[in-house]
Order: sequence, then structure tokens, then C-alpha cells
Amino acid sequence: MATTTGGILFLALLSLLVPNAYGSSSPVVTYDSRSMIINGSRELLFSGSIHYPRSTPDMWPAIIRRAKEGGLNIIQTYVFWNLHEPNQGEWNFEGNRDLVRFIKCIWEQGLWVTLRIGPYIEAEWNMGGFPYWLREVPDIIFRSDNAPFKIENEYNNVQLAYRERGISYVKWAANMALSLYNGVPWIMCKQKDAPPQSSVHATEGSVPTPSSVQMALTSLLSGPRTGPHSTESSATPSQRAAEDISFAVARFFTRNGTLNNYYMYYGGSNFGRTSSSSFVTTRYYDEAPLDEYGLKREPKFGHLRDLHRALN
Repeated sequence: MATTTGGILFLALLSLLVPNAYGSSSPVVTYDSRSMIINGSRELLFSGSIHYPRSTPDMWPAIIRRAKEGGLNIIQTYVFWNLHEPNQGEWNFEGNRDLVRFIKCIWEQGLWVTLRIGPYIEAEWNMGGFPYWLREVPDIIFRSDNAPFKIENEYNNVQLAYRERGISYVKWAANMALSLYNGVPWIMCKQKDAPPQSSVHATEGSVPTPSSVQMALTSLLSGPRTGPHSTESSATPSQRAAEDISFAVARFFTRNGTLNNYYMYYGGSNFGRTSSSSFVTTRYYDEAPLDEYGLKREPKFGHLRDLHRALN
């Protein structure tokens, strides 16, 4: 195992990381009420979630190539803290933990990357991405405004339970991200009171409502589901038709949408004992446009590809 020591400040805001088809130069990414703007050009962004530890490195080039063929121009992934620091101060970025290699595979296809860089990621993953040793940190309170712990994902769902600390936590997270300006916007997923000067609010859901779309300064849909994840107790698979997904996405773009992310575009496999959330199966999101082996699942793959072509 490759190890290193030192601390990493993980941010649970989304960060658009986009030095791709523009070569070594860093693109300028901004936004207004109409769209995201990359190097002065307004872009419609079609994104898909592909989690690097849920496949093997030799699969990554083909999966990403097929995602591009399907009309995507962004790949979104979480960063899995408990994979990279299973023991405090010991780091592992080998094998399917090699995030840099994964991003390079995306770069080689001329696509952009959205990193959801933790620490809390959900993702039907053990401890939501938290390493087990984190429980032993003195005085820590997960997902709250206390010195040992900061930053979030989909925090609006639980914020009321933390009362005043929840409000101050959100403000701190946004302001801290802004102070670490890296040339691209930050995005808060499902955070209605995100400070507008520091981040873009993104909604989530199978069919976004008009109100959820209109809240954003520029509208981002971070997770329309391509189908449910399966559990061991699932009697029969629950199908979500390609037409239903396409309708929701098309309607989103007609209402000022600028970025749509499919959760998941490729689900892959939960290797070892990494899945959580009520006996999630080894095969993750097996109704995605690319199946567990990275092969095209029709008609979903082709239907969404044609939608992207029509919108562009």
C-alpha cells in the first residue's frame, strides 16, 4: 500500500474541475442567470455519475469512451475518503483508488470532471464515505458546526436537527470554499440557503419541480435517477423507462436548465464490503445506461444519446 502522512481538507461542495480539451491552460468557468460559461462560451452540460472504485482501472477507458458516445461532456464522481485513508494518516491511491489516473482517462476523451469531494458522500457506501477511525476523534459531532468536523452534502435534509449550528455550518462551508477559489464555481446540492455569492444551488430528484429549478441562479440538476439501486429484498427490479427520464431532462432544460447529471450513468460493482443502506446488492444501479460491465443498455443508452443530440 502506498502511504503518506499529513492532513487533507475535504470539501463536500461540488467543484467543477475542467482543464481538459483546452490542453494545459486553465479554462475560465463562470455563470449567470442563463447558463454556465466556459472560456466565454455558453455550454449545455450533460453529465453522468461514474464512481471510480466501482470498476477496475482497465475498464475506465472503455466506460468513459461509451459515456462520451452517449453524448456526455462531463463525468461526475465522489471522492471516497474511507478508501483513501482507511487508517488515520495512511493514504492509498493504488488500483481502483487511483483518482488521478481516472481523471486522466476522462481528460484523454476531452471531457470535463465534476468532483464531489466529501467527506460525507452518501452513495449507498459504508459510513457515507467516513473512515471508521473518525468516530474516535475527541469531541467530534458528525455533520455539525464543531471544530473537528466541517463541510457537507445534501445537508438541507437534516439541517433543522442542528438548529443554529446548522445555519452557521452552511455559511461557514460556503465562505470557506470561496476563500479557496480555484478558478471554477462551487455548487451546493440541495441547499436552499446556500450563500448566493459563494456557490450555485443545485437541485436533485427524478422529476424536478418548477420551484426547485427556479431557485437557482443558474439551474443545475445534480441527480435525476436512471433507476433505483437494488437491494437483497427487492422482489422484482423496478424499471424507469428511458422515455420518463428523457421527459424530465428535456423539461428541465426548457426551464432554464444548464447542467444535468444522471445518477448513475454507470453503476458498476460494490467490491468487498463497501455497500450500505439496507442490503444494497453488489451490482449497483443496474438500470443505468451502461450496465455493470460497461456495456450499453438499450433502449436507455440510445434514447438519451438522441435526446442530447436534439438539445445541442
